[in-house]
Amino acid sequence: MGIVVSVNIARSASTGPWAGRLGRSGIDKRPVDGPVRFEVGGVAGDTVCDREHHGASHQAAYAFTVDELAFWSQELGRELGPGNAGENLTLRDLDCSDSLVGERWSVGSAVLRVTGPRSPCRVFAGFWDVPQLVRRFSERGRTGAYLAVETPGEVRAGDEVRVLDRPAHGVTVAELFAFTMRRRPELADHVAGALADLPAPWAATVAAEIARR
Repeated sequence: MGIVVSVNIARSASTGPWAGRLGRSGIDKRPVDGPVRFEVGGVAGDTVCDREHHGASHQAAYAFTVDELAFWSQELGRELGPGNAGENLTLRDLDCSDSLVGERWSVGSAVLRVTGPRSPCRVFAGFWDVPQLVRRFSERGRTGAYLAVETPGEVRAGDEVRVLDRPAHGVTVAELFAFTMRRRPELADHVAGALADLPAPWAATVAAEIARR
């Protein structure tokens, strides 16, 4: 069982030279008081700018852990707090990188499903002002997890995160990320077991990578 440390949203877009081709981003998320509604289409009140790469139903929310924020705080020599990785849910006592693709969580009155890893990008690197962050974050491999909303509901800080069920394939978010980043090609047969639990666009990409192996 995990605990929600905070629920975070971007109330407005951030702008800057780091903010990608659109020049604006919703990555700068801040903790909010009170319950927040999690819907199939996303987190109520949150700002999503780049709809090409964010905001699909299988990316309705993003979870990251306080342990990883602490790791990167030490690595970078500065304090990172809830929301600073662009996550909607900051969790403790549940390592979402070790969650299984397709496992389901009860959080507050919502039911969420783990859909896959977060891939670091130049916007993320620019937001943290760490030029080599994409490489370093990928090498670390503890990406946190994207979530789909199966049952809409309200979530707030202090809510428990209970795992309702886990698929039999045993493929973790971290393993999937390592395979798709071509760091662990030997996982091809293992990762193939999770294809049915992946969102269609990601399943096609992973299947192509498996075939390439």
